[in-house]
Amino acid sequence: MWAVIDTSVYIGHWERGLYADRLDEVRNAFVVRHSAVVLAELRRGARTPQAARTVTRLHELASQIWAPTATDWWEAGRIIQTVGDAHDWDRNKRRDFQNDALIALTARGHGATVVTANREDFEILGRRLGVAVLIV
Repeated sequence: MWAVIDTSVYIGHWERGLYADRLDEVRNAFVVRHSAVVLAELRRGARTPQAARTVTRLHELASQIWAPTATDWWEAGRIIQTVGDAHDWDRNKRRDFQNDALIALTARGHGATVVTANREDFEILGRRLGVAVLIV
């Protein structure tokens, strides 16, 4: 069984020391793969030298990095339009949701579970896409 850990979990763990027990459970139950989208989000947000080193080390340790396909990008656009219209989301929320949709679509393509602290967005995506989601 495969799992992809979402950005929200890494940030909560690194910045606030959250989810240690849950991450141990995930590592014991799943083979963890890394999302190119998550790694990009982490790198973009690394504001200190220590944070940059931590993200770089995670990237170096990633044995496999899964990236969205062209089809995933196309499908993400449809999902964002549909969900965004239904919830009357502004442009900023739609842009933020795009990466979550890409993470979920990539995970679905590999039959993986998304491990996240972002309950709201990933419960929507789990229902719409049939992707397994584990909330920490």
